Amino acid sequence: MIRIDNDIALQDWEITESFIRASGPGGQNVNKVATAVELRFEAARSPSLTPAVKARLKRLAGRRWTKEGAIILHCDETRSQQRNRDIVRDRLADLVRQALVAPKRRIATKPTRGSVRRRLEAKKQRGQIKAGRGKIDPD
Repeated sequence: MIRIDNDIALQDWEITESFIRASGPGGQNVNKVATAVELRFEAARSPSLTPAVKARLKRLAGRRWTKEGAIILHCDETRSQQRNRDIVRDRLADLVRQALVAPKRRIATKPTRGSVRRRLEAKKQRGQIKAGRGKIDPD
């Protein structure tokens, strides 16, 4: 079980971990030991997350979100399977914590009278500059 905060905890049945051989440096150890971790979290079926949190999580996950509604995370940073497992679980917890924060609603404001006046004056001045670029009539 992964504890996100006091109210939310991800259950073990929602998370599947598989271990694969990592790439990169490590000598013969790389060819023999499956140290890389692939974590699959069934986010769409999770009872502990609200629909709004799931929608934000889908947006945050991006390409890591599958058609089935699962999030797939990989980690092969260290040569230790347990350390990679801890890293990928921390990443999942951080991702869910980010999704828990609801964005603030934007409050629409009117532009000040001075800013409107300055904008219109700048437009008139720019228009005069462009009007002066026309062909000169030979008189």
